[in-house]
Amino acid sequence: MLITRGFSLTNFVIGSSALGFQVFVLYPWHEKLEAQFNRLTDEHEKMLKNMKEIHQEELSQIRKELELLNRGKR
Repeated sequence: MLITRGFSLTNFVIGSSALGFQVFVLYPWHEKLEAQFNRLTDEHEKMLKNMKEIHQEELSQIRKELELLNRGKR
């Protein structure tokens, strides 16, 4: 009976400690990481949009130069 009660008390202490760790350490850390990840995702999307615009400008410039070369050959 005393051993059973000791095991129950030990399980309660371990479970309470684990729950407290999750609530007071892991959850705030998770929120901080999520905010950083969202900021990183936004920056990545901006960078991709910027690179797409640069790529489109380069392609249009190449197209114009090719058209000028083709006109010169005629």
